[in-house]
Amino acid sequence: MGEPHLEIERLREAIDRHNYNYYVLDAPEVSDAEYDALLRRLEALESQHPELVTPVSPTQRVGTPPESGFAEASHAVPMLSLANARDEEELRAFDIRVRGLLGADAVRYVAEPKLEVSRSN
Repeated sequence: MGEPHLEIERLREAIDRHNYNYYVLDAPEVSDAEYDALLRRLEALESQHPELVTPVSPTQRVGTPPESGFAEASHAVPMLSLANARDEEELRAFDIRVRGLLGADAVRYVAEPKLEVSRSN
């Protein structure tokens, strides 16, 4: 696409729609891998064009606003498991970040496979 602001806007709208379908309707339209690819593309474009980053961009928040009635909670330790790693290099970079944040020489991890199930309507 020739104009970054147009692609950024298109990606934001698509990601917002996918967030709503996933978090509110519990009816995702795309796989996690497809969603992650959209978000990574948006992150790359915003990194190349920081003047186009806005507070309402999906890169600046998580999911959708919480349902009313839930109290806010602070985590004593960051929820680092929310980061994605798609290959060995990203996994090693994640480990370095975690050890740095925790000030630890070594960290034990727990991992489990994630299975995606598609639904037929």
